[in-house]
Parts: sequence; structure tokens; C-alpha cells
Amino acid sequence: MRHSFAASVAVAAMLAAAPAGAVTLVSQFSVANGTDLSGLTGAGSNRLGGFGSDLSYDAATGMFWGMSDRGPGGGVLPYAPRLQGFTLDIDNNSGAINGFNLQSTVLFKQANGQDFSGLNPQILNGSAATLGGSLDPEGLARLPNGNLLVSDEYGPSVYEFTPAGNFVRAFATPANLVPKDTGGTTNYVDGRSTITTGRQDNRGFEGLTVSPDGKTAYAVLQDPLVDEGRNTNNGTTNSEGRFSRNVRIVAYDVATGTEKAQYIYQLEAVADINGRIPGTANDFNINAQGRSIGVSAIQAVSDGTLLVLERDNRGLGVDDPTAATPVGSKRIYRIDLAGATDVSKISLSGTNTLPAGVNPVAKTATPFLDIAAALRAMGMTVPEKIEGFAFGPRLADGSYTLIVVTDNDFSVTQSGAANTQFDVCTSGVGGTSSQVALGAACPAGQSLIPNLIYSFKLSEAEYRTLTGAVPEPTTWAMMVLGFGLVGAAARRRSRVRVRFA
Repeated sequence: MRHSFAASVAVAAMLAAAPAGAVTLVSQFSVANGTDLSGLTGAGSNRLGGFGSDLSYDAATGMFWGMSDRGPGGGVLPYAPRLQGFTLDIDNNSGAINGFNLQSTVLFKQANGQDFSGLNPQILNGSAATLGGSLDPEGLARLPNGNLLVSDEYGPSVYEFTPAGNFVRAFATPANLVPKDTGGTTNYVDGRSTITTGRQDNRGFEGLTVSPDGKTAYAVLQDPLVDEGRNTNNGTTNSEGRFSRNVRIVAYDVATGTEKAQYIYQLEAVADINGRIPGTANDFNINAQGRSIGVSAIQAVSDGTLLVLERDNRGLGVDDPTAATPVGSKRIYRIDLAGATDVSKISLSGTNTLPAGVNPVAKTATPFLDIAAALRAMGMTVPEKIEGFAFGPRLADGSYTLIVVTDNDFSVTQSGAANTQFDVCTSGVGGTSSQVALGAACPAGQSLIPNLIYSFKLSEAEYRTLTGAVPEPTTWAMMVLGFGLVGAAARRRSRVRVRFA
């Protein structure tokens, strides 16, 4: 079978005005939607897309692992959630990406040997209260033993898998995060106002990371809990998380899979984001604070220090295929957990402010990396779902690469009526777009929205300042060598190689 992917490098130059030690954009690489190596058939079941929900890098093998989520159609079309293993042809001097090589597709399997499903619990199990084999994987981390931790939005859940995708165990989800209705019945499908406590719908564990010593896992919700906030429109006092900035990070003990603590990460204020949007016509409403702005990824870089990817829901994507609406925020911040209050026993229901004596995680006033600003400075279009990042290979001059990926939603609509979804085609920014049957050809001059991979570069000094005592990748890679052996047990096919012409 012939696999065809369109790929192009848009930029191979550094930001000349960037200060020494700053994180700088090197290149953008585009990977078109194609077929993966799952061996499955069908336009949706085998599509190579959406693999940027999170990213992990194994320096021992040079392999990147991209996380798919619940698949095309937002949980209403059959899809087996999976990992895509690939290598990138990265120039050892500049850090520019010149090729994408798909190596392996790994499907996540339940304890009974069946594939997990991206279908939502109501469709898959006939009950919104039964999670069953429904999986919407969004966060990815590797353990010292080579196994994987995967965070899920449906639960929200954290699962451990072998490198071959076989289920090992589930971590215990804190009770205050489980979505429930007014009668206390669990409901994994509906949103407000059906659920009144727990995580918001489609706003579960979006990011996941493991501490350098491998003992603590950190899972972060995308947005505040459904009731942890206050509706400030028209003087009302209803509890609504979409008005809040306060997002929960759960610290897990890896050995036991149980909660150690919960901390508050505060999103950037919507007023500050609106200040970066030209004019006022496209400003976010205050009820978008904890809904249209959220966390997409989290990475531990040293003891108690993490990087957090925060973004809005705007940009080139299935909901805006011509990028007509201005973007407000795509940023990575550095945070420190030291001094943050454990809020596992503290409710923020009905308030947008933290109680006296409750401290959030310390967050840098300026971003570690302003992704949107870097893309604009190079004349690039800002995509909507920038959702994963990982440090990549070290370059010849001692600097390090930081690879950032997007989730293109498989270029499929997410909200079609009666569970009917369509491919989204576009001619590009400011052009035209259309919807066609899943798997059908796009109109002339249009194509599916691609997956995008960005290469950034930071100096050795900046990297060491950031990571502190963390060994450099050539050292820590040996710790996770088992992950690099995934090909021996995973579904594997012939190598697919894409080069920039």
C-alpha cells in the first residue's frame, strides 16, 4: 500500500531580534492527512491526523510519539485511540525540520484485550454513567520503567499502559473531579446544566507529566470545575466554572496511583488576552474565561518546576478553516509548585477568587514562550489547537530543540447533527472552505487542514537554567529505553518516509 503525505517547510531562519538565550522559532513543517499503520480500514479509522494532542520524545531511539484523542467527529464516530510513532529529519545545525517519517501505530487496549474506543460513553455503553472502554486520551508521559501514563478527558482518568498499548492499571480519580448531576449521579457525557459538580464536559485531564525522579505524576484539567466559579453577568450569583481562572492540577503518587495533592493554576485574565486582540468586536466575553481559554499540555522540567501550555480556542482549524477570527493566546508559562496550597479539601464553588491563605502555583509574569507572537513575527498563520510539546534532540552547537505539535481534529467537523460528520476543506487563510463527505475529495484548490509541527531552539544555558538538575536527554533516555522497544510488540508496518523537496 502506498502512503502519501504532503509536507513542506515554511521557514528555516531564526528570529534575528531575539535576545541571547531566548527560545526562537526555527521552522514549520506540514504533514497532510493520510493513512496510518494501524492496519484498519476506512476514512476515519485509519487516518493519520490529530496526533498532536500531546508529544513525547525518546532520545535513545530518536523517536517522537504523538497522541491522538478520541478520533474524528468528537466522540460520535468509531475510532480506536492510538499513538503515532515517528521520526523527524532535524538539521543538526539549524534545528529545522526537513522530513517526517511514520514508524509505528500503537492502539490502546483494555484489560480484556479489546481496543479502547473514542466513542462517548452514551454511544458506546448505552449509559452516560458508565465509562467502560471509552477513552479520550489527551496527555502522555513516560515512566522510568518504560511504561506510559495517559490522561483522559472522559473520566477524567489516568491510565498506565505498556509500550505496546496494553492496559496495566487505572489511577484513582479524586471524587471532586468526577462529573455528577444534581442528584449525585455520575454523568460522563452531558454538560452544564445537567452536570453540576466535577469537571466540565470535554474539559477533563488535558495534560500529563511525570517528575524527573519518576515518583510523582501531574495531571491538569483543561478548565475549572463546572461549579468552581461565579456567573458575573447581570449581577447573577450562579456557580459556573466558565467564569473562573482557577484550574486544578492533581499530583499523583505513581507507586500507588493515588492523589497526593491538588493545586490551583490560574489562567491568564481574559481582559489581558482581549488587550492583545485588535479592536473590541472580537473580544472574548467574561464567560469565556474558563471555557474558551484553557490548558493544553504540561511538562515537568525540574523538581517542582513545570511548563504549562495555555491557549484560546481560536485559530486555523475545523471551526475556522480560513482563520478569520483573531487569536488571543498561545503561550507556554513556567510555574513553580513550591508554596502552592493543597486544595484537595477546599471547594471553590461559587467564587472566582481564592480564599484568604490559599496560594496558587507561582507563574511567571511573562511567558517562557509566546508561540502566537513567534508565528506572527515569521508571517505564519496561528493554528487553533496547539496541544503538545517536548524537548527534542540536542544540536551541534549544544543548543536544544523544542518541538511543538498541533491537533488538527483530523480535519473533521466535531458537531454534526445526528452524529453525521464531514471533512473540512480549505484553500487557506482568507480563502474559501467547504465540507464534504468523510473520505471524499476536496474541491479544486482546497485541501484538508494539515497537522503542523514547529521547531524552536533554545541555548544550552537556557536549557540548563530551565531544567536544573535534570540530566540531559542523552542520559535520561537510557532510563526509558524500554519505550524505544515498542516496535517489537506494537502494530508495525513498513517505514513511511517523507522528505522536504
